[in-house]
Amino acid sequence: MDNCETTQLPLSIELKEKVYQDKNQIIQKIVAHFDGFDKEYFFSDHGERSALLAVSNGKVLLVRQYRLIINDLSYEIPGGRVDVNETPENAAIRECFEETGVKCKNLKSLLSYHPDLDIWKNYTRIFLSEEFSHISEDNSESHVWMPMEHCIEMIFSQQIVDSLSIIVLLAYHTKINKS
Repeated sequence: MDNCETTQLPLSIELKEKVYQDKNQIIQKIVAHFDGFDKEYFFSDHGERSALLAVSNGKVLLVRQYRLIINDLSYEIPGGRVDVNETPENAAIRECFEETGVKCKNLKSLLSYHPDLDIWKNYTRIFLSEEFSHISEDNSESHVWMPMEHCIEMIFSQQIVDSLSIIVLLAYHTKINKS
């Protein structure tokens, strides 16, 4: 019964081996023992991630970064890995400042989610900031302040294509339109 899908919880889960590790990820083999069959899983643990939606005067802060998968520049919400001994909030502030020069404060939790429930472990927390102790109003090669409505248009015209940014922008847009 290999590769059977099930709606039952496994009787046990066994960590078999670490298949690969580098500074960004650990790939592990796990075997889930179900009633009558076993199923192998390989999952990649990239660690916890934080991102920050910075909003000022109806504009959203986006970073522009080269991404190999699309071989192009991508418009994205600033964010990245939560370092060891760092809170998700501090990681979001740090990542935003490193990527844009904008120092956010008074963060509010916007949403949290698992990007994948089968093969990728990368719990993601999203924060909102509308207050800044240092702000770079100017657009640059690395970042841009974009009107929210234009961000939504960019999603549907496939100019914003990364899942994190799409989820965050649509969630925030929905939230502010319900208010």
